[in-house]
Amino acid sequence: MKTPKAESPTDRHTSLVQSLGLAIAEGSLAPNSVVRLDELEAQHKVSRSVVREAARVLSSKGMLASRRRFGTVVQPEEAWNLYDPQVIRWRLASSRRLEQLQALNELRGAIEPQAARLAAGRASWDAGSDLVSLAARLWSAGQRGDSDDFLRLDVEFHAAVLKASGNAMFAQFQTLVAEVLTGRTEHGLMPHLPHHEALQLHVDVASAIQRGEAAAAHAAMSRIVEQFAEEVGHIWSEHHQGEAPDAPRQQTTPQHTTEADGAPQLPPSASSSHADS
Repeated sequence: MKTPKAESPTDRHTSLVQSLGLAIAEGSLAPNSVVRLDELEAQHKVSRSVVREAARVLSSKGMLASRRRFGTVVQPEEAWNLYDPQVIRWRLASSRRLEQLQALNELRGAIEPQAARLAAGRASWDAGSDLVSLAARLWSAGQRGDSDDFLRLDVEFHAAVLKASGNAMFAQFQTLVAEVLTGRTEHGLMPHLPHHEALQLHVDVASAIQRGEAAAAHAAMSRIVEQFAEEVGHIWSEHHQGEAPDAPRQQTTPQHTTEADGAPQLPPSASSSHADS
């Protein structure tokens, strides 16, 4: 029988950071409460150096702060770095998951449609063609019900649109979008099979960017973000009756039609010129 491998200091540090981060995000460590480092040391059976390093990491994220005469104090949510990927994951793992997803998706709605609009004017023809190909592979993964491949391609698609905008700050927003898409899937708020409208909308975004149609790219991406909120609210309300605050209703009438065999409406062959500006 193998002897269990002892946790390394790095493992213990990671585990403590995770435990405290989740507790603060959930509110079980309430804002303005004092965290005693000696109690953490005894409770988690770790050294003082591990506790101090964990506190330092959480302080760098705005979740803890050292106060004279008080010690280490839990900070209110408005002090947190809400764009930090770990903070996003902890908030999505909390009982306020729906609220966090809604807030993050509202932020997406302010950025991704504009990124798609800019991409229609700035992306090269090759980049536009790559997006169309990526949208087709996303469609295929969705039709197959391959959730792992669909998530990977969905993250890749949105990152590609943000990058194609030509705005470096938009491009870095891909990390937040990836956390939102991953969190929705990991927490069971993704349909088993993506709706045809959602699949077609990704094709619409890609083809509009390829053709240089800024308004169409903006409209299709806006609808993707809206549908995300509708789907999440609908699934949450099914699983948590009475818990979803004003969950948006799922739209039942598709805004985009698909062909009879369920294939995506791909753009016509490259016959229109792409805007260069």
